[in-house]
Amino acid sequence: MSSVRLIQRNLTGKAAALWSCSPASAALPTSAPSASRLLAPLTPCLAALARLHVEPPRAAPYAPPSGPRRWPRYNRQVYPPTGPEEPSRPAYICHMKTNIKYSPKKMWYIASMIRGMSVEEALKQLQFVNKKGARVAEQALGEAQELAVREHNVEFKNNLWVAESFAIKGKVLKGLRRHARGRMGIIHYRYMHYLLRLEEGAPPAQYYTDAPLPPDQMLKQWLDQRRERTIVHSL
Repeated sequence: MSSVRLIQRNLTGKAAALWSCSPASAALPTSAPSASRLLAPLTPCLAALARLHVEPPRAAPYAPPSGPRRWPRYNRQVYPPTGPEEPSRPAYICHMKTNIKYSPKKMWYIASMIRGMSVEEALKQLQFVNKKGARVAEQALGEAQELAVREHNVEFKNNLWVAESFAIKGKVLKGLRRHARGRMGIIHYRYMHYLLRLEEGAPPAQYYTDAPLPPDQMLKQWLDQRRERTIVHSL
């Protein structure tokens, strides 16, 4: 009703000014007509405007992209069909958790631990890690399993293994921290993105190519290196 009263007040003032300035006002009484009589035809229009309460259009705020944009695109990649003699191509699922209030350096240890494990073994190992990053990895693994069954035609959600697991740097917010003698210091609030890729099938026996050898092979390699030593500038 405040907008209706404001419009009535403006229209009343204009009507009174026009009435006083018109030539016919000299022959008529000096008193201006009442506001109710002037605004009687406009009352339905004013009531309709008050009910509509139309606001002017506003520009939508800019929303920056949240997290890496290339990683989810791998899920939409289409491959040609395999031939009868070619091995079947295992399905894979790329998933990520973005803008997590956690340091990527702390997440590196947890992401490296579950890399190369089956999903069941990874979830089992994460239960014994009392860290916030372990809870993030558990949630990401569960969401990736559901995504694989629902959208990528994976028959069993436990028939998956962690092919890639890593964390990258996200946004960094800066704040102020009070120090002694009235001085201020900068504090950084770090965020990270956790990226995950699950692949269908059994995990490989050795995920890392530079993995340590068994003890007997390590001993044999050490002996061979010692026997092949030579003395420089000797006969």
